[in-house]
Amino acid sequence: MGARALASLGGRGLASLASTESRPPVAARQGLLRNAAACRGSTSGMLALLSGSSAGLQLVRGACGASVAAKMAADNKALKNDKMLCYQCEQTKGGTGCTEIGVCGKTPEVAALQDLLVYSLKGLASLAHIARTTAGIEDPAVNSFVNGAIFSTLTNVNFADDRFVEFVTESRRLHACLAEKLKAAGVAVPADATAPQPWFGGMPHPLAWNGSPVALGGVGDMIEVGGQTGIAPRQEALGATLAGLQELLVYGLKGLAAYAHHAEALGHKDPAVYAYVQEALHFLCTPAAADLGKVLEHSFRAGAVNFRVMEMLSQAHTGTFGHPVPTPVSLNPVAGKAILVTGHDLHDLDMLLQQTEGKGINVYTHGEMLPAHGYPGLKKYPHLAGHFGGAWYRQKIDFAAFPGAIAVTTNCVLDPLESYRDSMWTINETGVSGVPHIRADASGHKDFGPIIQRALELPGYTEAAVAKAPKKKDVTVGFGHNAVLSVAPAVIDAIQTGKLEHIFLVGGCDGSEPQRKYYSKLHSHMPQNTMVLTLGCGKFRIFDQDFGNLPGTNIPRLLDMGQCNDAYSALVVATELAKVFKTDVNSLPLSLDISWFEQKAVAVLLTLLHLGVRNIRLGPRLPAFLTPEAIQVLVDKFNLIPANVADPGADLKMMMKGK
Repeated sequence: MGARALASLGGRGLASLASTESRPPVAARQGLLRNAAACRGSTSGMLALLSGSSAGLQLVRGACGASVAAKMAADNKALKNDKMLCYQCEQTKGGTGCTEIGVCGKTPEVAALQDLLVYSLKGLASLAHIARTTAGIEDPAVNSFVNGAIFSTLTNVNFADDRFVEFVTESRRLHACLAEKLKAAGVAVPADATAPQPWFGGMPHPLAWNGSPVALGGVGDMIEVGGQTGIAPRQEALGATLAGLQELLVYGLKGLAAYAHHAEALGHKDPAVYAYVQEALHFLCTPAAADLGKVLEHSFRAGAVNFRVMEMLSQAHTGTFGHPVPTPVSLNPVAGKAILVTGHDLHDLDMLLQQTEGKGINVYTHGEMLPAHGYPGLKKYPHLAGHFGGAWYRQKIDFAAFPGAIAVTTNCVLDPLESYRDSMWTINETGVSGVPHIRADASGHKDFGPIIQRALELPGYTEAAVAKAPKKKDVTVGFGHNAVLSVAPAVIDAIQTGKLEHIFLVGGCDGSEPQRKYYSKLHSHMPQNTMVLTLGCGKFRIFDQDFGNLPGTNIPRLLDMGQCNDAYSALVVATELAKVFKTDVNSLPLSLDISWFEQKAVAVLLTLLHLGVRNIRLGPRLPAFLTPEAIQVLVDKFNLIPANVADPGADLKMMMKGK
């Protein structure tokens, strides 16, 4: 759908995207998109611009009311003098990019190691793609490693430089093993497959670099090499628009690979998913990646694959733990020893619950682990005591106040305060320097003994502490697509009789910026005959508010559908409603108001766009990696709208009108 429409922009080569572009200030992007009505008529100018026409550039400038180049120049730095450049998340400094140290705490050294890892994975994936398509060789170890390793580069997953040294070393080792398999099969890597591309700067093709006898003595050597593999060389060679769109594809791949890796842990795999991730990383190393249309086409293919991945992860969760059912969850502590589990990995939570049975330890969820309480296979454990704390960004407050041990299964993780550093463990792809890490054995089993022992040493919740704690109301989780569709007749009747006028999907990622109060305030403007679906850690802006029921019904107005990957459940419900009303999702009384933060949200957004969903509100800021030109394409094709964080009431009125 969306991919075919945007593929019409194909054929614009490397030279067509002027390398004079630079990173646009966030205000420029927001302003251009908010003035979309004025700019929307400039599609011809956009196409002319992307084909290298100076007349097109003047038309875009005129239509948008200001010189895009001038706006971008105001924020442009000499990239060669920057210590790093990272703009993959919403909180990136100034809405343009982190160049000294990451807002997340990522150092320039870790940024360089992450860039080097992604570069090396492009080489390994290229070789895997060639092995698969020319010799029929499928390497399970490579498949699993590529997804897990690229997952480690997501925002707030891993800050440990020694772990990235391990990842890069393993990438090169697997590359050598796969090369030997190809050699044994009598298949040679095509000579043109290792041709260097201009956007690699002075570096060779990643496939060639992986296979070369590079002397990497340790972390220092890798950091030095990694400094040559970041975004800046691509911006210089391709211009900000095409370089940013290449990053859009990379970030979408990071998100879907993370979801696929979660599913794999529960035994659910799809060879087509591994194949696509490797094909897309290989594509980014070929001359075709200089074609804007082909990059966009691949991005929307990533959205299509991510839909399959979210479906697979949903099946993994429900097949292992049962379909979620509406379940009240206590926010109040219980006397006893305690462990707090944060992240997303339900498989790890299950193993921990098994290992803590009968030990007098209560287990609490944190962040996006909250939906775990709705799964029958997890809620069966009586020592899954409740939920503690809020969204990920409150970690340093929440974890410092928690009187037990802490297990970090996935993102988000922050560098801990000293007060709880010795009580925290990272697991899976997560990592923080100086924090102990728990690894799986060859069978996938993890020994949580150190966490359990620490929990027994710490005081936990005393009777006195429980008595002093302010009493909070329960929250209800478990409204997955199976639960919602079980009451579909009542929902349909409510829509038909006017008891339900509009449905809002408000969720995604949360963060610390004050602009995110928009999502807290939005519900106060909602009429009583509206319903809210929420998911991801964005739910913490509203999860403890009393929405009550739809008037004249027993249907709750607030339905928590689960983790961010449970956007799949929301799409299933929307699709089924569309079938009943014999229309499409865009014609339903449904509005999507999405808060984004990291790369899983990018993957979900690409899925929505692939499915042709229009009028999506995105906030609180637009992605720094998308220039005004790239954003305008999404405006023209999908009417992507920035959240009006200054006036949530105005946004709500527009959504009620279907706009």
